Amino acid sequence: MPMFIETCTAPTNIAVIKYWGKDEARGLNTPINSSASVTLDQDDLCAMTSIAASSDFVADRLWLNGKEEDTAGNGTHAKRLRKCLAEMRGLARDRVDASGAVVCTATELASYKVHVVSRNTFPTAAGLASSAAGYACLVHTLAKLYNVEEAYEGQLSTIARQGSGSACRSLYGGFVKWVKGRKPDATDSMAVCVADQAHWPELRAVILVINAGKKETPSTEGMQTSVETSPLLAFRAESVVEPRLAAMEAAYRARDFEAFGKLTMQDSNQFHATCLDTYPPIFYLNDVSRQAIRLCHAFNEHKGRILAAYTFDAGPNAVIYCEAKDRDELLAFMLHFFPPPRSGVESYTNKPALLKAAAAMPLEPALLAKGNELRTPAAGDVKMIYCTAVGDGPRTLGADEALLDAATGFPLEQKLQKWQQTLGPAGGGGGCPVAPTVSTYAAVAVAAIGFLLVLKKSN
Repeated sequence: MPMFIETCTAPTNIAVIKYWGKDEARGLNTPINSSASVTLDQDDLCAMTSIAASSDFVADRLWLNGKEEDTAGNGTHAKRLRKCLAEMRGLARDRVDASGAVVCTATELASYKVHVVSRNTFPTAAGLASSAAGYACLVHTLAKLYNVEEAYEGQLSTIARQGSGSACRSLYGGFVKWVKGRKPDATDSMAVCVADQAHWPELRAVILVINAGKKETPSTEGMQTSVETSPLLAFRAESVVEPRLAAMEAAYRARDFEAFGKLTMQDSNQFHATCLDTYPPIFYLNDVSRQAIRLCHAFNEHKGRILAAYTFDAGPNAVIYCEAKDRDELLAFMLHFFPPPRSGVESYTNKPALLKAAAAMPLEPALLAKGNELRTPAAGDVKMIYCTAVGDGPRTLGADEALLDAATGFPLEQKLQKWQQTLGPAGGGGGCPVAPTVSTYAAVAVAAIGFLLVLKKSN
């Protein structure tokens, strides 16, 4: 019987106005407040997914980052995966060839079981929205597989939301708003692209990976506890978010970095304050996170204006927004206080040439003096630095990029081996082709934390 395979990539997104808490009364993975985010360049961070459908398959199966996951159990993600599959199968249309002839009817296609192989090129469950990239990629790839057309704009984002809330925002590039909606069926709880990636091309992000391991408190669990116990969270959702969201949208449209940066930092601070207001309290930030915050403020105070804006999702890793004109100096400042290990920058970043240039950049003595009051330079506290920019939405790749064997529908062992070989003896992982014409892989490993980090170099 014929086998149909599609392969796509999808970006991660980092919220600048956070959502935290589910509307359990309405259900369907809807939020208690709207939110907004910046989509990051998937040349640097992405999820990549291949999906095969065949009448020969006996069950829906999923391999994530090289490990087969349970798809039939009662776990949260197994249930959400099945929900997304059911929704997308319900939208299936006939598959046709280049001439328009039907090669598989919608009914037949929807009845086939699927094999899904997915990989992240950045830490999973560490507070960098890996589930957002993963579920956005899943839904986008299923849409290609099932030849789906949206009945209304944003429909696919309402399905991705049911896998992971913030996944709805990863279906668009640029600056994206997730409107919480009000309808009982939640069809209006969707993502809206406010400004595409071309609107603010100068925007950059420097990501300090402080801990690439799984966070101590999973987001779903943390949200539930916060909703149940934090008065601050309820006040934030009811009184703070909407005015702040309007101000953030205006700042982004105007490319006003000072307003954008201040709001970004304020909202990150308030989000983590709600985590502390939760009982028992949730601690996502650690001492190194707090040092990164203080260094950002020191940098801005020395410059006399906001040039760097930190934000932290549910994890200790810092995402620092800036503009292209200020990135290199900011990088030099952060590298001074968070230097790479003795092995050098190649295993410390996705852009070695950029970091080498930044490390050699002289810094103003007064700026260094401000930083020295806060931290003594020490290697090892930051495990990895990603340098990236605002990016586009999901991409569809060619058949030669598939992670599945076209004959068997199972993961390609030679590609797994290739990913592992790029890492050498330190570990293994996967690469991320970022366009149909690009198939080279590069990777990095952080052996000290036992976690696999992989990405495509794009200097």
